[in-house]
Amino acid sequence: LREPGLNLRVVQLFRDPRAVHNSRLKARQALLRESIQVLRSRHRAEPRGPPRHQQQPQQLLLPPGLLGGGRAPQPQHRAEFFLGGALEVICQAWLRDMLLARRAPAWLRRRYTQLRYEDLVREPRAQLRRLLRFAGLSVPPALEAFVLNMTRGAAYSSDRPFLISARDAREAIHAWRERLSRQQVRQVEDACGEAMSLLAY
Repeated sequence: LREPGLNLRVVQLFRDPRAVHNSRLKARQALLRESIQVLRSRHRAEPRGPPRHQQQPQQLLLPPGLLGGGRAPQPQHRAEFFLGGALEVICQAWLRDMLLARRAPAWLRRRYTQLRYEDLVREPRAQLRRLLRFAGLSVPPALEAFVLNMTRGAAYSSDRPFLISARDAREAIHAWRERLSRQQVRQVEDACGEAMSLLAY
């Protein structure tokens, strides 16, 4: 970031953690190994003492009725167990990033910006222009047309994970409201509340 020859800029993309959890649940088996790696990263990133902003010990996000009497998760719930824990680690990392960016010197803040997925979906042209202006780039008409097509396609989405296609991404913003149980929503909000508050979720 300090190297003038690189002119490096950082764009950090965020998404409502409830929607993230919903998407990750749809792809739970495909993300099992990644979730375990994320959970392992918690031990490398954790400071020796509890962070100042954290008052209570962290709890893994658990699906309803997953555990009983301190037993290990049942095999059929193993993927969801790791997915929930990984999301919590991701939210903690988001929070650290945002607090770091807020306390950063002006020269660093000028090279860093945030983007919420929901803002990109609702205002694809405006957000694309904002990002390219931040990067010092022009907006080619073909790129603007591509972004509009990818967020305003005719279909909603596929249940196949990681399939990139044109779709009406506005529907994806609120899909979690129909698919997550109240308990799952509450667990995500409890685990990710501080980050969600800073991101105005």
